[in-house]
Amino acid sequence: MGRENQTWMCEFILLGLSSAWETQVFLFVLFLAMYLVTVLGNFLILLLIRLDSRLNTPMYFFLGVLSFVDICYTNSTVPQMLVHFLSARKSIPFHSCVLQLCVSLAMGSMEFFLLGAMAYDRYVAMCHPLHYTLIMHGGLCVGLAAGCLVAGFSNSLMETITTFQLPLCHNVINHFACETLAALRLACVDVSFNKAMLAVSGFLVILLPCSLVLFSYARIVATILRIPSAQGRRKAFGTCASHLTVVCMCFGATMFTYMRPVGGSSVEQEKMVALFYAVVTPMLNPLIYSLRNNDVRSVLQRVLEKFSEKG
Repeated sequence: MGRENQTWMCEFILLGLSSAWETQVFLFVLFLAMYLVTVLGNFLILLLIRLDSRLNTPMYFFLGVLSFVDICYTNSTVPQMLVHFLSARKSIPFHSCVLQLCVSLAMGSMEFFLLGAMAYDRYVAMCHPLHYTLIMHGGLCVGLAAGCLVAGFSNSLMETITTFQLPLCHNVINHFACETLAALRLACVDVSFNKAMLAVSGFLVILLPCSLVLFSYARIVATILRIPSAQGRRKAFGTCASHLTVVCMCFGATMFTYMRPVGGSSVEQEKMVALFYAVVTPMLNPLIYSLRNNDVRSVLQRVLEKFSEKG
């Protein structure tokens, strides 16, 4: 019996989003298109920042890191989800499930810290423009990005270890990927400690960066309102609009999932919110930054003109 259980727990079965074959084919086509847009869009942002020296600023350095994080986050879950749409048996090996949870948590956590660093960058640019280059020097930018990486993986390792050390009653995960809340439902023991750890993690990873963002933008708005000309105020708001839009999407979706009261939403609602954060947000980020950012649009236009001239 012990040997059977050991073999049985070598893999997990993911229930996914639907069991109907027609629905799964439709979702495969839909999410494949979104996946391609996500990867190509974020790679394009990285390429433009690399090609044009005028984008070698702290703001675009952080944007490049955000694009890299989105690519990693998307690739940690979406390719497997696409394969499972066309598979009769939606299984994932135990070690792959652990790795997926670890990487997705690390990238998700890093993105929150990174959004906080980006808010600080905008605060310095708006409130201390004369000292901007002195404060936001290359060493500080690299240090902030490295700090976001270390903090993200530290949180991820803590959650992954505390989740998979639990004895599990079965191996059927009601989700499209290995996710903390879904994995905790498999436990045969009380998970109060794990829920307490999730609350601490939520405070550190979500509420602290969110507080930094709110503080930064409160100071930014106060500074912008003191600008005498309406055109100057519009231009100043425009430089922050893209980042603020992404912040609202990321923090809003995650707070709904992890900071809600117990029993506040169903498993299916959790799936939809997780899907929004895993697929929709990484796809929209490059679109938001390219469509709402004059610098990125002008660089893209110049690159396209160069390619058309060579052609």
